Amino acid sequence: MRNAKGEDILSFLIAATNSIRKARIRWKRARLETRARQSGTSYCCRVLTGLSDYNLSINSDMTVSCNCQDDGGAGVIGDLSCQCLKDVFHGPRATAFRRALASGRLPILTCACCSELLAVGRLEAERLEKTFEVPRKGVMVENTVACNLHCVACERARVVHSRKKPSLSLDDMRRVSMEIRQHGIETVYFFKYGEPFLSPDVVEEIRILRADNPNVRIVVSTNGIPIDSDSRRDAALDTDLIYFSIDGVSDAVLRKYQRGGSFERSFSNMRELVRRRDEREQKKPEIEWKYVVFNWNDRPGMIRRAMELAEEAGVDAISFWPTTVPYHGVSWRYRYSRFWQTVGKECWKGREVRLSHPMRTGR
Repeated sequence: MRNAKGEDILSFLIAATNSIRKARIRWKRARLETRARQSGTSYCCRVLTGLSDYNLSINSDMTVSCNCQDDGGAGVIGDLSCQCLKDVFHGPRATAFRRALASGRLPILTCACCSELLAVGRLEAERLEKTFEVPRKGVMVENTVACNLHCVACERARVVHSRKKPSLSLDDMRRVSMEIRQHGIETVYFFKYGEPFLSPDVVEEIRILRADNPNVRIVVSTNGIPIDSDSRRDAALDTDLIYFSIDGVSDAVLRKYQRGGSFERSFSNMRELVRRRDEREQKKPEIEWKYVVFNWNDRPGMIRRAMELAEEAGVDAISFWPTTVPYHGVSWRYRYSRFWQTVGKECWKGREVRLSHPMRTGR
């Protein structure tokens, strides 16, 4: 347990790094808008034109956001409790966002650091302002904002304050599911700011999604602690890909970021889910250990031990995700040491180590 002085220092570091991060984003926004004015170019958003495969988000209160970083609600473009997705995309908020982008302005601060922002010519921007559709490749569904952890950089209070209710009801889920079916959406990312398996209705929620959309790809991210009952394990086994976010190989290391977490419980539940999947001879879900890399969990000995444990658990992969949040946790070792260049293969996540699955190799 940290003493009061340690907590004060950590709080100061978090506040300072958050302020620096926001200042950098404001500077980047101003720079991008200045560049657009000087060059005569414009911007468009892959989400608002229908090209995105990830960021469109249906939040726990049925509001719809244009990005996955919308912890304060600035990116809300509509509300599925009184609109359909098509109406949301044709609504005044989405229209205003597209118009601002076409004129070279970024409508919200998040645009400056969003992967969906594209620089385009003025004529192309004007065309995309009027030619758009609901993204069909993927959508994010936040079934709850409840969480059992208190991660260092998570602005939990801000998220909860921005939502009119903390969880989707089953009626909400049915409506969301039918929207997904109507638009033929290919992938549902069943997570956002909360821990999806903390919803008391998560079993029924996944059942509804699967029943209405038998071919949809369901991707879940979890800290793994709540997947501790037969019913929740059965629900997890009805998905296509599940990430277990476990940021260390011991409680002491993991809790430096995932406060309130438990390595033993998360790892045990991950291993048990693999065992049940293999016992049933299921090929899905793919189960992956997601290891976010900080400067306190990035040493070669820790990483080798994580890979050994991943092999022992029987997961399909372990991936290592570098981060700049919080700034005081950045792993320079990941960026510059030779060791990290030998870990798996480079990919969009960072580094990934694929592991042999016993059922597929006949062992």
